[in-house]
Amino acid sequence: MNKIVTRTALLATFFLMLISCSSDSDKTTQETAPLEAEVQMNVSYGDDPQQIYDLYLPANRSEIKTKTIILVHGGGWIEGDKADMDGFISLLQQNHPDHAIVNMNYILATQQTPAFPNQFLDIDHVINKLTAEKEALQLQPVFGLLGVSAGAHLSLQYDYVYDTDDQVKMVVDIVGPTDFTDPRYADDPNFQAALAFFVDEEAYPNTTDYAAATSPALQVNRNSSPTILFYGNEDPLVPLTNGQTLENALSENDITNSFTVYNAGHGDFSPVDGLDLQNKVSTFINTHLAID
Repeated sequence: MNKIVTRTALLATFFLMLISCSSDSDKTTQETAPLEAEVQMNVSYGDDPQQIYDLYLPANRSEIKTKTIILVHGGGWIEGDKADMDGFISLLQQNHPDHAIVNMNYILATQQTPAFPNQFLDIDHVINKLTAEKEALQLQPVFGLLGVSAGAHLSLQYDYVYDTDDQVKMVVDIVGPTDFTDPRYADDPNFQAALAFFVDEEAYPNTTDYAAATSPALQVNRNSSPTILFYGNEDPLVPLTNGQTLENALSENDITNSFTVYNAGHGDFSPVDGLDLQNKVSTFINTHLAID
């Protein structure tokens, strides 16, 4: 009888061990299962209704490899919407399927809420939120910025001045204003009035030269990120000299850069030029924001 009881007890113990091992194995399988692609629309990153972004998370992402490209729309700092950048999303997903993409809005400038530095800080808020949620989202807190027109200006200024933790590794500048001290702007009384509208003077020291302080080309330093520039030689809004000034500043500081000029106006590039831009941007991303 004792032998039968002992044998039964051993069988029961063995059976429990099998269940435990099976359970642990299932748990491990679940924990290591590849993540599926996911889209989160209109994610809030601040108290203002305009402080939202769309997040495109790739499949098989992880905290140790998945980097993020942030899109910043244009509109003269007073208008525009993240929807204006939707065309970049499918291109980036096609050419860089392992990257996450953020398409952000920022608070548009009004008399009550000036653009500078608030719009620079909106990029900072987005990056801080994504960094804080890196484990939940399974994202490495490493970023590239791609901006068009005013969005390019904001992206450049953010990297050159506000990215103190060096989380941004590259910037794509498509027809972005870079130097408000350029004669095209400095000699225009209408622009000087606009600059007063755009700047929150309380956010800067009293002696600040606002045109210089908000000009990315004049803020380039040895810690600036690699930058790729695209301009039109017939642009009525942003003079080609703005691109040239930025290229010179980057080169003088030994910052990797690429400068392309098209026979075009303010971003109205031909299909051939548009394809050239896509290819160059894709190569730049593969070089400076590669997935390890």
